[in-house]
Formats: sequence, structure tokens, C-alpha cells
Amino acid sequence: MTNSQIDDLTNTIASECIAVRLRIVNRVVSKIYDDAFRPLGAKISQMNILVAVGKMGIARPADVCQVLHLDVSTLSRNVERMKARGWLEVIPDEDGRAQPFRLTSAGKKLIEQAAPAWKKAQKQSQELLGVAISGQLNQAVKRIDELT
Repeated sequence: MTNSQIDDLTNTIASECIAVRLRIVNRVVSKIYDDAFRPLGAKISQMNILVAVGKMGIARPADVCQVLHLDVSTLSRNVERMKARGWLEVIPDEDGRAQPFRLTSAGKKLIEQAAPAWKKAQKQSQELLGVAISGQLNQAVKRIDELT
């Protein structure tokens, strides 16, 4: 390729790449939520897991990974931190391998305490992105869930 072709290619990728655009949006929006949850000692990545576990009641790692599209190592690392903070507890399992877990009373209390911060971050994010894009994100996640 010539230098001109490389320049054209890099310009096209830089201006059109969906992954780059999503990563930028992710960083900016995650910062809004992380800033909101910081006084509680939590991050949006942890709150996502806590909410998923709260919905499941008793959560198996594979199920949480599937719902949140996480890899096992990311979930394990976060669960260990949340267990250390007293937000999650492991429940004995029949086969001893799965290590299911659930919210503790401290985890439930954290979700309750985080609600006002979440509402504020949610509003701020929706104002930043706009109502239409926020709705399209919800549709995109539903589509991903249907196709995966």
C-alpha cells in the first residue's frame, strides 16, 4: 500500500469504526456512573453484577457471565472484591464446583443507597446521549441477547 492509501484507510477506520465509537461512549458514560458511585465505594461494573445477582436471587457464575456478557476471569475478580467488602456471599453447592453466590444484607443496602446516585447518573447520561440514542441502546442490547 502507498502512504496515501494507508492514510485513507486510517482516516476511514478512525472516522467510522463502530468499536471505537462504542468504546468512547462506554468510557464517558462509565465515568459518569463511577463518579456517582464513588462515595459509596463502588463502581458501575460492580453495581451491574450486584443488580444481576439481586434479580437472580442465587446466581451461578456462568449465568451472570451470560446475562452481562462477561468473561469468567472478569466476573471472578469482581466477585472476590465484592465478597471482601461483604456485598456477596458464596452459597454451598451440591457439586462444590459452581460456587453460586447471593447478595448479603450489606449488598442489598448498597443497592438501596446507590439508587439516588444511579438516578442522577442515568439522567445525566440520557441528557448527554439523548433520549433517542438511549432507546436505541436498549434495542441494541435486546437484539444482542436474542442473537447470542
